[in-house]
Amino acid sequence: MRTTLTIAGSDSSGGAGIQADLKTFAAFGVYGLSAVTAVTAQSTVGITASAPLPADLVIAQIEAVAGDIAIHATKTGMLATAAIVEAVVATIEELDLPLVVADPVALSSSGQPLLDADGVLALVSVLLPRVRLVTPNLPEAELISGCRVESLPEVRDAARRIQDLGAAAVVITGGHARHGTDIVDVLLDGETFYEFRTARINAPSVHGTGCTFASAIAAQLARESSLPQAVERAQTYVAGAIAHRLEIGGGQSLLDHFWQARSG
Repeated sequence: MRTTLTIAGSDSSGGAGIQADLKTFAAFGVYGLSAVTAVTAQSTVGITASAPLPADLVIAQIEAVAGDIAIHATKTGMLATAAIVEAVVATIEELDLPLVVADPVALSSSGQPLLDADGVLALVSVLLPRVRLVTPNLPEAELISGCRVESLPEVRDAARRIQDLGAAAVVITGGHARHGTDIVDVLLDGETFYEFRTARINAPSVHGTGCTFASAIAAQLARESSLPQAVERAQTYVAGAIAHRLEIGGGQSLLDHFWQARSG
């Protein structure tokens, strides 16, 4: 059985964070392991409260599962504070955790800060050099690269800048683009660019797309897919989960992580 570890925050609505990661792993036939970094009180409407866990408790969770179960890929999401970022990276290095996919979560989809300013600096300087792939959306790519990111040439330039910060590969997702009938996700792996296109779905606001995209990639890397294959399949999976979205709350829609099983 292939396994993937997620190191991320808890989302009580089940739409993002640890809960979305574990659903995604299950959808791809991968056994999910988890280390919770923070607890949030949230619904489809937004976050009402959040609190980071002590860094040593986060590390204890990682060490507990890694000491018992072989881990084939690793995904990071909400890390909340610089102390947690630094402790997680030190533990990843000490345990030699494989195939790290980093979702550089800084803001929730409703605009709530999920990583403090020192945490952003730590993410850029400490985490990025340790990852196989980082998966920013357009606003996150602007935050990390320090440059405007709208057109495809700007996306490519931002990807190069982020790679220069240490990431082995970068995929910038295009769901936040203001124009175009297609969503274009741009992958830079080494010196090679890839573009993956999918039709934009008319869905005003869907929760958890970034978490799910990164987790889908990590699950497939655990199953020994190539990185371009994993990104392409993750895009298809997220597009389907958006198309089959669930309207079960009073705010944002939620992804249907098991849409493929229901469609079958």
